[in-house]
Amino acid sequence: MKISAVIPAYNSAKFIKAAVASIEAQTEPVAEIIIVDDGSTDATEAVVRSLPGNIVYYKQANQGPSAARNKGMELAKGDWIAFLDADDQWTENKIALQKTILEKYPELVLVAGDMAEIDNDDDIITESVLAKHGMLEDFRELAGQAIPNALARLVTKNFIPTGTVLAKRDILIAAGGFNSAIRFGEDLELWAKIATHHPISCLPLCLMLRRQHGNNATSANESMLLDLTKVMESIRAFSQQKLKRQDLDPNQLVSNAFWNLGYWYFVNNQANLARKAFISSLKQQLTSRSVAYLIASTLPSFLVAQLRKFKQIIG
Repeated sequence: MKISAVIPAYNSAKFIKAAVASIEAQTEPVAEIIIVDDGSTDATEAVVRSLPGNIVYYKQANQGPSAARNKGMELAKGDWIAFLDADDQWTENKIALQKTILEKYPELVLVAGDMAEIDNDDDIITESVLAKHGMLEDFRELAGQAIPNALARLVTKNFIPTGTVLAKRDILIAAGGFNSAIRFGEDLELWAKIATHHPISCLPLCLMLRRQHGNNATSANESMLLDLTKVMESIRAFSQQKLKRQDLDPNQLVSNAFWNLGYWYFVNNQANLARKAFISSLKQQLTSRSVAYLIASTLPSFLVAQLRKFKQIIG
């Protein structure tokens, strides 16, 4: 088993040394570290070239993290790929824990895990993201075994942080790699493609420290919600039958994605765009919620404001 660690980097001079150090500190070493510099304009290259270890450095024009990860997979000589973002860190036994599970369950093609969140001073903000989302106990019960109905679980809530993933290179490539046309949710799309055909696992153990700062904040916005409609449409296209077998309505997935987009437009007083999104939601599935908000989005803004006040009063 030969593992290549892939790091996409963009203006990462401040943090990439710590990221690489966390890989070098693994109790089970990786064979190589591939850093794809995605058009950095800071001192990222100088910092990387000063680092010891078996590091492959490749610089390309800025194309986004998906393209950088795909290039890293292309350059990799390992038969397994582990990902890490340049501002994050692995815990020291990350690879060892995953190798142990793969030895126990060799049918697995992808093993992810829990993560903690840290600030710029490396202080822990969140000890367990799985626990934060009420998912930790489920994965503790599985103890590394293949996840039943993994696809349905994924599209309900993406429980796979990219920086915790260890996956077979040929499976990643056969699935098409990361969709560089999508900026948000491209990881979910890839994991869903893999889970449609192969067993995957998620360890209830902290494998990564994810740094929270302004540059990687992920609060909902228009671009994210637009991309998630594309992701759900894509997932429905390639896994419709699998989703049905796992008791999930593929059309409801897409309908919900358009409703979330419409609601964002609605609360941000963009009524025309809200109506279009709610209509798109209704075309996928007829729901009273979408009908109600479609009607609300046709009302004058002052009346909507009064209705909101009334709703707050009555609770």
